[in-house]
Amino acid sequence: MTASIDLTTLWAFIIAFAVFVYVVMDGFDLGLGILFPLFPAKEDRDVITNTVAPVWDGNETWLVLGGGGLMAAFPLAYAILLPAIYTPLIAMLVGLIFRGVAFEFRWRTRNNRALWDLAFSGGSWIAALAQGIALGAILQGVHVEHRQYAGGWWDWLSPFSILTGVALVIGYALLGATWLILKTEGELRDQAYRLSWYLLFAMLIAIGAVSLATPLLTIQYAQRWFSWPAIVLTAPVPLAVIAVAVLLMKNLAERRDSWPFVLSLLLFLLSYAGLGISMYPYVVPQSVTIWQAAAPERSQLFMLVGVAVLIPLILAYTGWAYWVFRGKVRADSGYH
Repeated sequence: MTASIDLTTLWAFIIAFAVFVYVVMDGFDLGLGILFPLFPAKEDRDVITNTVAPVWDGNETWLVLGGGGLMAAFPLAYAILLPAIYTPLIAMLVGLIFRGVAFEFRWRTRNNRALWDLAFSGGSWIAALAQGIALGAILQGVHVEHRQYAGGWWDWLSPFSILTGVALVIGYALLGATWLILKTEGELRDQAYRLSWYLLFAMLIAIGAVSLATPLLTIQYAQRWFSWPAIVLTAPVPLAVIAVAVLLMKNLAERRDSWPFVLSLLLFLLSYAGLGISMYPYVVPQSVTIWQAAAPERSQLFMLVGVAVLIPLILAYTGWAYWVFRGKVRADSGYH
């Protein structure tokens, strides 16, 4: 029994890791699409897309791993959650398709470039907003009866899910702006610095709003964050958010190109940790725990062998790609 519990917990962390890596790695290139309308010059847009051209499609590998891992390791949770968030998931996939097609086509057209730029930006907005809404829909709770989804078609839509959707769009935009600081130079980098200040304050407001709204959803969330002695473990998270935000402001003020992006990733990590504190050990909040949703132990062991090979391999080629294409991107080089 102990081995089974340990294996189930391990799989929960594997899936959580895959989802987090997807959020931060695909998040910054979605953020670039969100910021696209603020850079109307063709030369700037070419440089922006060139900063992610070598890596953007590889970033989405983690989405497949996270979704596929959930289906394989926690099939009951997969069967319950998907019907609950079909609409935002379909919207996300449509946005990603438009964005991916537009990314390729905008380089191969002269007369319709503005149309594909719009599709690139619109797809990024839709995908980011849909991801945040899906997260909020899960966090606010899903109506479960007899081990299946028993809610309505529009249960995913609520003020809280819209709040989390907007918050994620702001967070992705901050990642995109700090990525531009890291990868560009000149006026484009200067504008990214200015945007990062506004987006940082907007993200802190969004984090505060979601953090205040989450405990109001259910008494279990409030007890998890504010009851004694749990507060001893949870209090460091908001304190760390404040500390990282101060460090980020300092590095933006001193115009250190590398650290703003790293610190923005750390803000996402802390927010993700807060989400984990609220949900664990439930995979369907307040309804189904990870052990109740888990696949048989033999299935988990079988899949673990494949994951033990695949994750290091994906990390290795991803790290190699980022290392090869490190440094600043200039207007006279890149994807054509």
